[in-house]
Amino acid sequence: MPDAAPAAAAPAPAPAAAAPAAAPVANKGDTSFMMISTLLVILMTIPGLALFYGGLVRSKNMLSVLMQVFMVFALVIVLWCIYGYSIAFTEKTAFFGGFDRLFLNGIWDPAKGTFAAAATFSKGVVIPEFVFVAFQGTFAAITCALIVGAFAERAKFAAVLAFVVLWFTFAYLPAAHMVWFWTGPDLITNAATSASEALKAGWIWQKGALDFAGGTVVHINAAVAGLVGAIMIGKRVGYGRESMAPHSLTMTMIGASLLWVGWFGFNAGSSLEAGDVAALAFVNTLLATAAATLSWVFGEWISKGKPSMLGGASGAVAGLVAITPAAGFVGPMGGLVIGLLAGIVCLWGVNGLKRLIGADDSLDVFGVHGVGGILGALLTGVFAAPQLGGQGIFDYVTNKMSADPYSIGHQVWVQAQAVGTTILWSAVVSVVAYKLVDIVIGLRVPEEEEREGLDITSHGEQAYHG
Repeated sequence: MPDAAPAAAAPAPAPAAAAPAAAPVANKGDTSFMMISTLLVILMTIPGLALFYGGLVRSKNMLSVLMQVFMVFALVIVLWCIYGYSIAFTEKTAFFGGFDRLFLNGIWDPAKGTFAAAATFSKGVVIPEFVFVAFQGTFAAITCALIVGAFAERAKFAAVLAFVVLWFTFAYLPAAHMVWFWTGPDLITNAATSASEALKAGWIWQKGALDFAGGTVVHINAAVAGLVGAIMIGKRVGYGRESMAPHSLTMTMIGASLLWVGWFGFNAGSSLEAGDVAALAFVNTLLATAAATLSWVFGEWISKGKPSMLGGASGAVAGLVAITPAAGFVGPMGGLVIGLLAGIVCLWGVNGLKRLIGADDSLDVFGVHGVGGILGALLTGVFAAPQLGGQGIFDYVTNKMSADPYSIGHQVWVQAQAVGTTILWSAVVSVVAYKLVDIVIGLRVPEEEEREGLDITSHGEQAYHG
């Protein structure tokens, strides 16, 4: 029997309209990681920073410092949700965002019953925008709280709050926008879209500066504001003549330990995802901090003859500060070197540099956060180099690490521009803000109130009885 003739081919169906790509859905693991990271940053501030600072002042001023940190945190979170988030993280200019998210408007859509998502650093990966709001809000809060350590024991409580409102609005928000704002990776598909999206980003971001978790935005920014405040408010009564030793290094050690624990949320959480980069930031935060603790304590031991608990706590914070901008960009051995250098350089910052400046920076905010932040920001440009074990520069067009040679000299120059911009911006805003507050409220308590202590005179309370 002959083979049957092949059946005629059926006509091809008409092409169906392409279905729109589904919007990325937040992964519950990433969301949980970011919520935990946010809680850890809150722990850094209250109680971590509050106890660290509180232990360093005299007992008559313990509650005043706790109150300032506690209230600044609360104040900034409220301002952040009203207008701060919108100015920092929406598109408008290279220096300021817009008002699309005032009062957190537009994140929840009651008509559609949907929540907005925030981009991460990976294409197609998002987190709930409310989580990003909360995470970044804690950064703003701790930055403002850091400042109060520079003029502790002598500033009016009302003046502190008024200054924070001005400085948060005109220094922190622009800095956060300039350094961190971009439209995310998903719209970058080729060289043209990469260039067009870059033009929408913050001014320092456009330059290519690397700041993983806030060396410029948080530490240098706050340290400059603190130093300006210490100079403009003046030295404490009896400074250089009377003992102003910390009243409770036990409290300071507890505070430093809480800072170290909370900082894992600060640095690892800045990856915005529970992945490899978060793990890298985590191990760098662990290693650099330990290294800085050792180098500070041994440096102090050699120079002063005895190792101190204050030195250990200060060294840990110095390491945490210095690794912050580098945490997700450098390899662990780069982190180790950054930590070792931070301990020694910041030890000089709170001794030699402090004497050179001559300001009464009560709790060495500039010596640790300013010096450590500048050192970490510059060394990020060095140790991010792939030839030194770093991550290099990511190319979102090819969606992999850039094939272009990494120039350490160029990147350090870009980092220096970011540092210089932050110093200048914060200094100018701080001078104007302090002056305005001084004219309207007055920055400093009367001498008799300062001698009695701010706990009683400003708050009617005592930290200790009997």
